[in-house]
Amino acid sequence: MEKVLTLNNEIEAQLLSSLLKEAGVPHYMHSYHDSAYDGIFQVQFGWGHVESEPEYAEEIKDIYNSMKNTGSAEEGPEPE
Repeated sequence: MEKVLTLNNEIEAQLLSSLLKEAGVPHYMHSYHDSAYDGIFQVQFGWGHVESEPEYAEEIKDIYNSMKNTGSAEEGPEPE
């Protein structure tokens, strides 16, 4: 398995994981949280990352980008 992309927060990770499960894409979500340091690494490096076999990397990136584009479209138009 290899690191495919870094995730910004837990909500993004949960949503992406759900979409990947629905699509039948094998993956592993790796959190950077460390209770000994009270999550300080997540502030510096992001929530964590998703890992998968190399042959699924492009599909994961496509699903992630689609998720991000859909999320920004749901927020509505930019204020003028």
